[in-house]
Amino acid sequence: MSTTNMARAIAQHADDTIKAADTALLGIDEQIQADGTEPAALERLHNLLVRKTAELPQLKGLFVYDENGNWLVNSLPSTPANINNADRDYFIYHRTHQDKNAYIGSPIRSRSSGIWIMTLSRRLNHADGSFAGVALATIDIDYFNRFYDSFNIGQAGAIVLVSNNGTMLTRRPLLPDSIGKNMQSTTVFKESASHASGTFTVKSAQDGVKRLNGFRRLDKYPLFVSAAVSEDEVLADWLTDTYLHSAGVGLLVIALGAIGFYLIGQMKLRLNAEAEVIRARDAMIVLNKTLERLSLQDALTELANRRNFDITLEEEFSRAIRNASSLALIMIDVDHFKQYNDLYGHAAGDECLRKISQAVKSCQNRAGDLTARYGGEELAVILPTTDVEGALLIAERIRTAIHSLGISHAGNEAGIVTVSAGVEAIIPVRDLNKPVELIEAADNALYAAKKSGRDRVCSNFNMVDV
Repeated sequence: MSTTNMARAIAQHADDTIKAADTALLGIDEQIQADGTEPAALERLHNLLVRKTAELPQLKGLFVYDENGNWLVNSLPSTPANINNADRDYFIYHRTHQDKNAYIGSPIRSRSSGIWIMTLSRRLNHADGSFAGVALATIDIDYFNRFYDSFNIGQAGAIVLVSNNGTMLTRRPLLPDSIGKNMQSTTVFKESASHASGTFTVKSAQDGVKRLNGFRRLDKYPLFVSAAVSEDEVLADWLTDTYLHSAGVGLLVIALGAIGFYLIGQMKLRLNAEAEVIRARDAMIVLNKTLERLSLQDALTELANRRNFDITLEEEFSRAIRNASSLALIMIDVDHFKQYNDLYGHAAGDECLRKISQAVKSCQNRAGDLTARYGGEELAVILPTTDVEGALLIAERIRTAIHSLGISHAGNEAGIVTVSAGVEAIIPVRDLNKPVELIEAADNALYAAKKSGRDRVCSNFNMVDV
């Protein structure tokens, strides 16, 4: 997802930004340990701090305080007199903690410049390990905001940088109460506390906008970032794509219906990293599969259509040749169907065909069998690996099932709708037999069933009522 990628990039940027400042602090500690804090040493250290601050655009300043919080040296042109930082959070932390790890404090306004800054500090020790003061790097919070402005998060998107204790360091867009806000009650804080990274959808506690959030904890420092885009904006783009594709598919279906067959083209979707385009591509694949299925189905009976029948018969005929197996075909015709239409109307005729089709399909036992509308009121059933005897049993089951429907038909001798069926089976031989021979043989058997009185099943080996 785009929010996941943004969170990863923003977390890496924050890690690199803070790491560069932390490296400067380690250099300060080493130089003080080596040179001490005599005036000449502090002058050399001052020159170093000025150069480091100029080299790193994220830095507002580098500072060193003694054990009482007094300013020893900094990267400013001159060190202000009588200024003490012993009341600052970072100073109190290092004075009361023995570890020399980097400490990221709450955002504060700089006493030297008045702007919002992030503080990164390390404890300085005397030779005996006692507290000697603090080395401090101040990072311009606006440095992060300028980087966040390079991301396209829409009109209602949001990016936040938060410490692991729940204090917000900055936000894009920046709200009046963003910097220093407590985030402990928010979903993003709770998610980041239990997972190193992830995504979720939630209504923002900041401005009430429902967003898709991607978050990630920094690898080296106790911070996490979250990048979010508005769900409404994401869905708006997706809906636009969906409407455009749906309109195109609708026009395609109308054109295909007018000319009697469907032309299915493969659409090439332009790939990019955006999740909206990926979903649109997947939706088009689903639509293409639906069209392919519809092109092989008879609209009235919902059985396979003639095209599907021809394709399947070719495939099963080839398989029967390879396996030297028997392939059976049942041809079914509704008795006196023209008279039925004349008596009851074509709407009733259509409904009659639907009921008959469902009855035939219900007698299809195996996944490999295919029931198709061959044409008009004529149906066909392809039965792979089935001999004549097996096909005759299935055909009789079909005839009985339709007879049991009891559909009234005053134009038929039986007084109800009946069917006649012709059955043929063959073990085809390569270059000797063709699928049309099986169709013709089953059709001949159907003709024999019609001629011998209808409402019966015949095969070329058994031209009597079954």
